[in-house]
Amino acid sequence: MAYKFVDNYREKGARKQLVEILRKRGIADEAVLRAVGKVPRHFFFDETFWTQAYKDIAFPIGDGQTISQPYTVAYQTELLHIRPGDKVLEIGTGSGYQTCILLELGADVFTIERQPNLYNRTVKVLPYMGYQPHFFLGDGSRGLPQYAPYHKIIVTAGAPFVPEIMLKQLTVGGILVIPVGNENTQKMVTVIRTGEHDFEKIELDTFRFVPLVGDQAW
Repeated sequence: MAYKFVDNYREKGARKQLVEILRKRGIADEAVLRAVGKVPRHFFFDETFWTQAYKDIAFPIGDGQTISQPYTVAYQTELLHIRPGDKVLEIGTGSGYQTCILLELGADVFTIERQPNLYNRTVKVLPYMGYQPHFFLGDGSRGLPQYAPYHKIIVTAGAPFVPEIMLKQLTVGGILVIPVGNENTQKMVTVIRTGEHDFEKIELDTFRFVPLVGDQAW
């Protein structure tokens, strides 16, 4: 991880180009696009690989994990319909890039990561960048019930099913966005809590995420 943070005209210009790529791919939420245009994605890469930071690709970050493709980050974020002040649970902090996008949108972010190396990195890097989510180390497949309920929950790893324990942590009117499928491909699923015991489930496009590991997953 590079801690020599430099964000000059070249990187800012690359972010503008990335925003246009995402717009052409169908991302329409201008607030999400502004957030992508503001968060310096190259800060999550070793300096050796900064030239890869603004390509619309996923990239390895160690421990078998990746920083998600910008389109995937924008796609999931758009589905959440974040409003300033929303209490959001993020399952899988990873690099912290998605976390920063949520914070830029004004969310109060609770983020949990099971990999100690990634957790130890993000708890140092994000505050250094000026981002202050609530960090947790542990099994995110069970959610974070002690701080529930949440307006929105986002899962950034592929799950074999929608964990019921997460649904119980949503407010009525809340939204869960989670990729569900096998270990190779998943369908993006949105679940809206429409009542105390009622949920509406919508299946969307196909993606490929690293597996969600834990008590309520693989």
